[in-house]
Amino acid sequence: MTPTPHDALFKSTFGQPEHAAGALRQALPAALAARIDFASLALQPGSFIDEALAASHSDLLFTARLERAPLFVYVLFEHQSTTHPLMAFRLLTYMVRIWQGYLERHPRATLLPAILPVVLHHSEGGWSAAVSFQDLLDVPPETLRLMAEHVPQFRFVLDDISQETDEALRARAMTALGRLVLWCFRHARDPEDLVERLSAWRDVVREVRRAPHGGAALVRVWRYILSIADPREPDKLLSRLLVAAGPDAEEEIVTIADYLREEGRREGRLAGEREGRLEGQRSTLLKLLRLRFGELPEPIEARIRAADAAQIEGWTERVLTAPTLDDALAER
Repeated sequence: MTPTPHDALFKSTFGQPEHAAGALRQALPAALAARIDFASLALQPGSFIDEALAASHSDLLFTARLERAPLFVYVLFEHQSTTHPLMAFRLLTYMVRIWQGYLERHPRATLLPAILPVVLHHSEGGWSAAVSFQDLLDVPPETLRLMAEHVPQFRFVLDDISQETDEALRARAMTALGRLVLWCFRHARDPEDLVERLSAWRDVVREVRRAPHGGAALVRVWRYILSIADPREPDKLLSRLLVAAGPDAEEEIVTIADYLREEGRREGRLAGEREGRLEGQRSTLLKLLRLRFGELPEPIEARIRAADAAQIEGWTERVLTAPTLDDALAER
């Protein structure tokens, strides 16, 4: 699946332990963060989210040392317009997948590493659902207290930047790139407002540029901002971004804008080619059906004209052996 702009910037930034460490220190309770050896923080491969949620969620899994014990830190980034009421259950599902993978790699293990679940969230209204798994159980409170030792119980760490002010984001004890990216996520729902505020963040942009690989990091930020712009008026945001970002960023931004235009044209050509091939396959199927069964009813022709590639392929495979037209076009 093609990554979304949010997913791409989140992973390219916070997939680097030096940027993730600052974000985690900010989100975790101070006493717990003090017990984690962030110098040992290491990104692990893979994703644990359901494919259907990939457009609105991203995730990263890290290992670290918690005092002398191994620790998993699982970070889920939720970038959607509403709060999911069953997030704690969803996280439990992902945590089980992480433990299953661990046991596959360590089949003789008799203990499991702890998993610290962290949710980075931004939405229009802010977080409004439960952060504790037990709060999802449909049990009266007094009965739940009696059951507490016998049902799963955990709270995930929530870092909700939905209502965070620019000043609070700027003051976070994180790398400059981490602060800039969180700020971009905070204002991503209104790209024009984001660009309007950017000039006030030029000092942070300069700090990013001075860091190792800072120019490449800023290119990813500019690409993100241009990718979330209104596709109907791409140059409108481009001109404002050039002014807001300052002359040091002009070459980077123009290069990214040219690349995105060419990428859009390329995608358009590929989409046209795919549609052309599919139209040819539809025409071939119609010819075969007419040769086999005679003239086709109008609803049948309309159905074939609207069918996708998988349907056309399946029907074409059956057209020479199916005893009737209905059998040839049956859904399998």
